[in-house]
Amino acid sequence: MSARSRWNDLSERMISGIVLVAVGMTVVWIGGFTFHIAIALIVGLMVWELVSMLDHDRAKTPLVLGVASGIAVLTAGEVSPAVAMPLLLAPSMLGIGQMSRGGVTFASFTALIMLAGYGMMAHRDDYGLFWMLWLVLVVVATDVAGYFAGRLIGGPKFWPRVSPKKTWSGTVAGWIAAGALGAAFAALSNANYGLVPLSIAISMASQLGDIAESAIKRRAGVKDSSNLIPGHGGLFDRFDGMLGAALFILIAGQIVGFPPGLPPSM
Repeated sequence: MSARSRWNDLSERMISGIVLVAVGMTVVWIGGFTFHIAIALIVGLMVWELVSMLDHDRAKTPLVLGVASGIAVLTAGEVSPAVAMPLLLAPSMLGIGQMSRGGVTFASFTALIMLAGYGMMAHRDDYGLFWMLWLVLVVVATDVAGYFAGRLIGGPKFWPRVSPKKTWSGTVAGWIAAGALGAAFAALSNANYGLVPLSIAISMASQLGDIAESAIKRRAGVKDSSNLIPGHGGLFDRFDGMLGAALFILIAGQIVGFPPGLPPSM
């Protein structure tokens, strides 16, 4: 690969990325119901993209299931957790019988998308802006470090059959960047340094989310989940890492305690 072709998508990715970060950080900073609406919109669009990839012959099904998923996760964020649980699984149950193909994949991934969206809302509501920024920045650092290390260093591929561009150098660089960010946030918050391995685990979870989405695209025979974001493809392409990270912290936070070394209110 020539040096020029290696970086030919960088400018478009950077422009789109800056816009995404600016909008995303603004919504994260505002929090509350505005943040919930943004998450509901993202969830709905991701489900729309998922259905479109798996079962593109049915014109109305992606839109109906996307809207239903967005409404369900938005409602789940405003009710008690006990009531939220069936709401988060309802789109999977609603849609599995509507799919002419890929029903099991749809039901499984839609449930994960819904839980991840709910996890992000809960994380922002329960832990505040500082720890929401930590989660977002760990995922961003993983992605950015992986992109540049993979292109500058190259080397053995991580899983070439599913994701031919991903390398072990980029994967490990993502872990290192996440660990460094965890150390910085631990120092800034007086949390203990258990935040470092937890940040690395979040990085791994985000990479698994990315790989899982790549497997779906490979199965569907598409390059991108949609063309909504120039240089990045669709929302599923851009938020697959956050999907894995948010789902992981929703579960891991109940096991290891979060934030590590600080009272839950911190």
